[in-house]
Amino acid sequence: MEAVGHEPLAYSRCWHSPVQIAAKRFFDVMISLSLLLLLFPFLLAIAVAVKLSSPGPIFYRWKVVGCGGRPFTGYKFRSMVANADALRDELTSLNEMTGPVFKIANDPRITTVGAWLRKYSLDELPQLYSVLKGDMSLVGPRPPLVTEYEQFTEYQKQKMAVKPGITCLWQVSGRNQISDFDEWVRLDLEYIRRWSLSLDLAILMRTVETVFSGSGK
Repeated sequence: MEAVGHEPLAYSRCWHSPVQIAAKRFFDVMISLSLLLLLFPFLLAIAVAVKLSSPGPIFYRWKVVGCGGRPFTGYKFRSMVANADALRDELTSLNEMTGPVFKIANDPRITTVGAWLRKYSLDELPQLYSVLKGDMSLVGPRPPLVTEYEQFTEYQKQKMAVKPGITCLWQVSGRNQISDFDEWVRLDLEYIRRWSLSLDLAILMRTVETVFSGSGK
């Protein structure tokens, strides 16, 4: 699909299968619940580390947009200083991502513990709760901040035609090397066009490899 945004969004035929949609939700619930229970001691240790490493809350309340543009609040382990959002305007000139998304390497707002959490994507683990609730899926386009979504073009908004996910094609396709936001959107639309349970499984397996490689920033 071209980035010009004039073509209608193409959906995989699997999105029209109630059985496959139900199976996707079943795996979301079972895997997220199992991981939350299995990793609870580890999550508790991370929470303590975040609290002791810098002043501020344990969780970052993430005001994002879900399927169809519906806003919801997600959670991450706080990996930045408590006033990170207020400091963002001072760093706008350093933005390495074209478009409405803000992303810079070596962000000075990141705490010492936060840098380690981001390296292995551990700050993302509380999003398993959002998957369990049904706001997110394990695999799907990454949810944008509400403030980012407000600046999206109609083409870019198409990525939110399905439920957002913790991981996606962008995550496993060299996310740190992609600086063009429309390329990110293209990968999300490709996921929507190609979606199947086997594609979700492949992305999850590649995500595990990516996490253990410590390539997060």
